[in-house]
Amino acid sequence: MKSILVVEDIAETRLWLRNAAEAAFPDCEIRETTNVREAVYAVKGHKFDIAIVDLGLPDGSGIDIISALSASRPETTIVVATVMGDDASVIAALSQGAQGYLLKDSPIDVFVRQLNLIEQGLPALSPSIARRIVEHFRKTAIIHDEGSDLTPRERDVLGLIGRGLRNADTANALGLSESTVASHIKSIYAKLGISSRAEAALQAARMGLTQS
Repeated sequence: MKSILVVEDIAETRLWLRNAAEAAFPDCEIRETTNVREAVYAVKGHKFDIAIVDLGLPDGSGIDIISALSASRPETTIVVATVMGDDASVIAALSQGAQGYLLKDSPIDVFVRQLNLIEQGLPALSPSIARRIVEHFRKTAIIHDEGSDLTPRERDVLGLIGRGLRNADTANALGLSESTVASHIKSIYAKLGISSRAEAALQAARMGLTQS
């Protein structure tokens, strides 16, 4: 690996990531950026072999960097380095093109070993993240089975609220009244065993209903 981009806003953590990258890939060239704007600008003028990207940045989300890299530099291996190990963050990053997901609370020697996997053609994944991915696919299979109970209209409603639309917007999009949409949502929650819009969004993504 010749060129690595590190995107991290906290100086101490940025140095830690740099040290890990240098240990994993000796003699590599490292470019450091601290926010989304700097990172997007950097990738416009340079080809990076690896990008190590934090998700929580002061001017936005690392997901924006992942999307930009995936579109303009598909040859770059993108590895998330974050403290956020929740399902939504993992799914969002991987679905936008990240090929690795590492937690920054790992010991540096473990982090380095996980980075080394890239040269072996393997994804750099923290063990807990790998388990989450496996569990996600297990749940996805279950959700697809559960989703078979939804009517076509309920699937339409779930897809729209999964994209963040409010009840009124969903009603307008489907030509329904808000009360009808609310009834559909109540039925969806009961059938899927969920109780919040956040869970609904996650289930909609798992069922492939949030794709345009």
